[in-house]
Amino acid sequence: MSTIIAIDTSSDIASVALMCGETVQSASSEGFSNHSLTALPMLQKLLEKNSLTVAGCDAIAFGCGPGSFTGLRTACGIAQGLSFATSLPVIPVVTLEAMAQTCHEKTGATDVLSLLDARMHEVYWAQYRYENGRWKTVTEPSLGSASGVTPEGKPVFCGNGLSAYAGELAPVAGESLQYPDIYPHAEAIARLGKIRLERGETVTAKEIQPLYLRNKVALKTAERLAIKEKTA
Repeated sequence: MSTIIAIDTSSDIASVALMCGETVQSASSEGFSNHSLTALPMLQKLLEKNSLTVAGCDAIAFGCGPGSFTGLRTACGIAQGLSFATSLPVIPVVTLEAMAQTCHEKTGATDVLSLLDARMHEVYWAQYRYENGRWKTVTEPSLGSASGVTPEGKPVFCGNGLSAYAGELAPVAGESLQYPDIYPHAEAIARLGKIRLERGETVTAKEIQPLYLRNKVALKTAERLAIKEKTA
C-alpha cells in the first residue's frame, strides 16, 4: 500500500492531500499571498493526524502547472525541498489534467476540456479523454485567448476560465455541459500520482521543472499589447 503526499498551489486555492492506499484526506486554503505560509502547515497537520512523517511516505506529487507563476514556484520549491531532505521520488502532475480528473470524479465525464484563467485576457487550456483507466491527451496544454480555444468533438468544459471569459467562450462551448467551479486540487493530483508511481513515472528533486507556458511570465499588460500591435 503506497502513501503519497500531494501539493497544489497553482491557483488562488492552495491544497494538500495525503493518499494512503485508496483513501485520500485533504486540506485547503484560499489567497495567493498565503500559499507559501499555509501549504506546509496544512501538510504537517495531515501527517500528524495519521502518525506519519514525510520520510515515511513513498512519493511526493505536485501540480507542476500551468498556473500562477508564484504558485508554481511555491509548489515546486516545497516538493523539491521535501525530496532533497528524504530522497523520495517526485511526481509532476499537469494541473489541467488534475482538473479533468476532478470533473470525471464529480460528473462521470470522459471527454473533458479544462480551462484555467491565466489573467491578461488569456486562458490555459487542454483537452483530455479517459480511455482504459487512464487519461489520453487530446490537445496539449496551451496558452491563448478564450476565443481561440478549439475543442475536438463535444467535450465537457470545466474550470474558472468559463466564468472569467464567459462571453468569449459562449460560441466555443455552445450547449456543452460546463462546470466553472472546478479548480486544480491536491486530491486529484494524489490519485493521478498514485497511477504514475505504479508505472514508475517519477523524477528526482534535481529534475523538477514547472510548466509555465509563458516565455516571459512577468511581462506587463502594456508590453504584451505592444507586442500584439507589432505582430498584427
